[in-house]
Amino acid sequence: MSSPHQEVFELPMLSASIATPPLESVDGQPTSSSLYSRASVPAASNSGLESSEPMIDGRKHRLRAAIQFGTCCWILLLCGWNDGSTGSLLPRIQQVYNVNFTTVSLLFVCACIGFMIGAFVNIYLSDRLGFGKTLLLAAALQSLAYALQAPALPFPVFVMAFTINGIGLSLQSAQSLGYTAALKDRPSLKMGVNQACYGLGAFVSPLVATQFAQMPKWSYHYLVCEALVLANAVLVFLVFRGKTQEECLLQIGQLPMESNNSEHSKFKQIMNQKTVQVLALFGLVYVGTEVAIGGWIVTFVQELRGGGASAGYVSAGFFGGLMVGRLALLWVNHKIGEHRVIYLYCVLCIGLELIVWFVPSLLSSAISTALVGLLFGPFYPIMMNHSGRVLPHWILTASIGYIGAIGQAGSALIPFFTGAMANKFGIQSLQPFVVSMMASLTFLWWCVPSGPRRVD
Repeated sequence: MSSPHQEVFELPMLSASIATPPLESVDGQPTSSSLYSRASVPAASNSGLESSEPMIDGRKHRLRAAIQFGTCCWILLLCGWNDGSTGSLLPRIQQVYNVNFTTVSLLFVCACIGFMIGAFVNIYLSDRLGFGKTLLLAAALQSLAYALQAPALPFPVFVMAFTINGIGLSLQSAQSLGYTAALKDRPSLKMGVNQACYGLGAFVSPLVATQFAQMPKWSYHYLVCEALVLANAVLVFLVFRGKTQEECLLQIGQLPMESNNSEHSKFKQIMNQKTVQVLALFGLVYVGTEVAIGGWIVTFVQELRGGGASAGYVSAGFFGGLMVGRLALLWVNHKIGEHRVIYLYCVLCIGLELIVWFVPSLLSSAISTALVGLLFGPFYPIMMNHSGRVLPHWILTASIGYIGAIGQAGSALIPFFTGAMANKFGIQSLQPFVVSMMASLTFLWWCVPSGPRRVD
């Protein structure tokens, strides 16, 4: 009786096991093939193997994700380092080359040309070269630019290096921001951390540049920049290995986003998106105003508030506030709402700029400038997070890159206008110009859709 009973009991189990397809791990590789090739392995032990291997893959994905995201943060730190150092070196550059405000502002014009070239080339390179190779190309361009700046070559060559550096910075910023925006795990926090790293670089670099500005070999500051860029190139190569963004995301267990069903090219789709253009214009005015404050506040304080050679620390205070604001005010953004809180920050920043404008005190100007940085900091990560909510997924990365690159162009264009106005009306024109730019930001943000609209 026992033998027939055993056959009736085992046959259903065998048929059930044959009908069950092999389980797959997170990376798509079979993890339970031993169930079908080794009948001697008990079912309980197979179940343990199936549950442990996905856990191991999960840890590997988290580690890779942390390394890749950390590399993107390092890239943004170097972008901030570059933008933050120019203001502290500007008075010394004027002195060495014996040029006026308008002429020295050509540095920003040439950088703007580079940023604009990078904005459009990035869309092409993203599809042709891919994520990792584009980052390596950008690092090579930056390395060339700093090599031309370090010897303090004649002014035309020195200025031309800003164009080369602008292309490299534009590509680096666009690719790293596009990658961060594509992440699905806590994107708002990661964009805030990413942009805080930009603020950290912009905070530290004036401290270093101010010291070099007082030395005979002031241009050796660019040797420090060269070393940082070379380290960045090595890091980018080791981490991303020239892979596309989709391949890098697959390495951390994130599947590709929805595909593009449009008959139009990606470039044409981006150009036709009204929301992309408004966000790009907002980014241009924001980044330009940010760099104009950080770049020209040193000259403003030296000439109108009695600041000495250490006035570069006021610029460091502004960028330090920028860094802190992008992390410390995350809870405020969440409490009020990211779209609404921009209006509050704009009003408060305008009020603080009025204090810098009308109160003739070095201390109040320094404190107010640092507080402007604190409140100004969240603008950019909020803009990038909002882009992910209102733009189609299939053009999100390229759009983020385009918006970021146009914003980088603003970091050159608006400071140039600031310098041209300072040459004609005096450096006291800085504050009314900054206030007008902040009012423009309020209007531009009102033009941005507040809802999660995918198609314009």
